[in-house]
Amino acid sequence: MARDPYLELGVPRSAGADDIRKAFRKLAKQHHPDTNPGNKAAEDRFKVVSAAFDILGDPEKRRKFDAGEIDADGRETFRGFGGGGGGPGGGHRGARFDDVDLSDIFGDILGRGRGRAGGGFSPRGSDIKARLHIDLEEAIHGAKKRVSLAGGRTLDVTIPKGAEEGQTLRVKGHGEPGPAGPGDALIELTIRVHPIFRKENDGLVMDLPISIPDAVLGGKVQAPTPDGAVTLTLPKGANAGQSLRLKGKGLSDAQGRRGDLIARLVPTLPDQPDAALETFATRWRAERPYTPTRRK
Repeated sequence: MARDPYLELGVPRSAGADDIRKAFRKLAKQHHPDTNPGNKAAEDRFKVVSAAFDILGDPEKRRKFDAGEIDADGRETFRGFGGGGGGPGGGHRGARFDDVDLSDIFGDILGRGRGRAGGGFSPRGSDIKARLHIDLEEAIHGAKKRVSLAGGRTLDVTIPKGAEEGQTLRVKGHGEPGPAGPGDALIELTIRVHPIFRKENDGLVMDLPISIPDAVLGGKVQAPTPDGAVTLTLPKGANAGQSLRLKGKGLSDAQGRRGDLIARLVPTLPDQPDAALETFATRWRAERPYTPTRRK
């Protein structure tokens, strides 16, 4: 038989609903099994204070207990015929905690308690936040990543295709413990700056260096993409600022559909001086002078 619920929660009989809720919150946090793994005494104590709150947290049950109509176990008492209400058939006894999911029953108890008293006590544990740095290719294709959480824990998360900078992934049940179950882990994504590709508006852009002969004569060149290198065909007279479109090699949307990659051509001189090129340029400048126009 349970003790007096007022004694279990450590509150006087004159205590208000807020005081009862605060007392239960303190004891539940102290003795919850999630914070005392393997501690049978703490688990038993948690069940006792939860049962006491089930009586005192419900105005009607509390009234009946104070009037002697039910006992500390919530069973009806019979003062007629000299009988007690504790035996078989002497009234309905609540379900044993061993037979039910504690998170479900306490989620219901605490939810009703919050609604009655209008307080801010949440039955679930708090959410926790973490930041995860990913590469551009991982944002495009999706990936499996491991993130470090507070307290030295780690968590494996799935990066969806089309992930965006600042997007938050919610992983349920990996937050702080609470009477009605743990909160969630909120993982904010940060995409690392890429050495080649950059996002402009909603598209993906890169600068593609090409040699002077390829720019003049055209030809086949290798171009990087997030999926690996591909071969591009340059037209004759390819000029600085001219762009080529690589279909389906750009960013992904939330459905995994790929946009295009824009390659902006950058005719580039050799790193080392080239005597033949200098001789050619000297003759060209003398025989065919021209002033480049600014391209829009």
